[in-house]
Amino acid sequence: MLLTINIGNSSIRFGLFNNNHYNLKCNRSWIINSTPYRSLDEYILLFRNIYHQYGILSQLIQNIVIGSVVPPLTNIVEQSLYEIHKIKPLIVDRYSSSPIKHYSHQLGSDLYANAIAAYTLYNNNKNTTLVVDFGTALSLTCIDTNGILKGIIIAPGVNSSLTALIGNTAQLSQIELKKPPSILGLYTETCIQSGIIYGYLSMVEGLINRVNEELKTNCFVIATGGLSHIYTPLTKKIHIKDKLHTIKGLKILFDYNN
Repeated sequence: MLLTINIGNSSIRFGLFNNNHYNLKCNRSWIINSTPYRSLDEYILLFRNIYHQYGILSQLIQNIVIGSVVPPLTNIVEQSLYEIHKIKPLIVDRYSSSPIKHYSHQLGSDLYANAIAAYTLYNNNKNTTLVVDFGTALSLTCIDTNGILKGIIIAPGVNSSLTALIGNTAQLSQIELKKPPSILGLYTETCIQSGIIYGYLSMVEGLINRVNEELKTNCFVIATGGLSHIYTPLTKKIHIKDKLHTIKGLKILFDYNN
């Protein structure tokens, strides 16, 4: 099996795939927080406990691929996995081979993986694709039918904005991130929920409209990231939701570079 790992600023997403170039079905996926800092021994123990919890036999994992936007975490995760599997993971980045053409020297591996998965999985639609990633940052990655990366939009993430707001507001407990009963709230909690849910939804819809207008097309829109399940049902602008989209892109990157 192939273990794919996407290391982000807020979380680390894992996915297990059959070691087959034509199979993008994820057999098992889990997520852990990127913080707090953990030592090498703590990561080794944590990974072994997760394997035990999910009934994963470590000896069945024959290959590992890592995409990371947090360099300090890359090495320690790589070392801990080597201690368990005695396998050197493949570290992929924007310079790794793929069917995608881009000219960026700052492209994160997660956005690169998003573009690759969009082009590989949805190019049959004959539409330019747009991946909306509700992650630590809110990002929109656009790829055309020729595999050319048209560009990216990055805005503050939903949780980052909510945390900043609550942190600067007196006498507020943790706000649950969910759709409020109405646009206009009557209590502080529902007022903030409306701003965060419908405010971000309006921004995403507005950005999709602007991209479509600039490119003179109607993009096929994919939503991914930890909060995509909250926003996708509230708009017709998003055509499909796949929380595993990024790690599927890492799987494809592994296939191209192995």
